[in-house]
Amino acid sequence: TAKAENIFKDVKKAIKNLSKPKQNIANTLLKEAKFCVTALEELKKEVETFGVITSMDQGDYSIDRENPALKSYNTTIKNYMNLMKQMAELFDNIPVENKPDELEEFMK
Repeated sequence: TAKAENIFKDVKKAIKNLSKPKQNIANTLLKEAKFCVTALEELKKEVETFGVITSMDQGDYSIDRENPALKSYNTTIKNYMNLMKQMAELFDNIPVENKPDELEEFMK
C-alpha cells in the first residue's frame, strides 16, 4: 500500500545513519518486511472474502475448518513483528530528533 511504502521510504533514509554492517542487516530486514506486508495484504483479503472458517470437501461430505489463509496470516504477522523488533534494535544507539520533553521544558 502507499502508506506502507511511505514508511519504508522513511526507514530507508534512516538506514543511511547506521554503520555499514548494520546497513546491510537493516536492508535485508527491510526487504523481508516488504515481502511480509505484501503477503499479509493478500492473506487478509483471502480471509475477508472467504471468512475465518471454510468448508473442505471430503468426498461425500464436507468439514468446517479454520481458513488456511488465517493460519498463514497469523504466522506471517508474528514474523513481521519479529523483523520490526530486530530493525528497531539496530537503531537503539542512534540519536533521534524528538520534540522537547514537556517535563524538561517545565523544569527549565
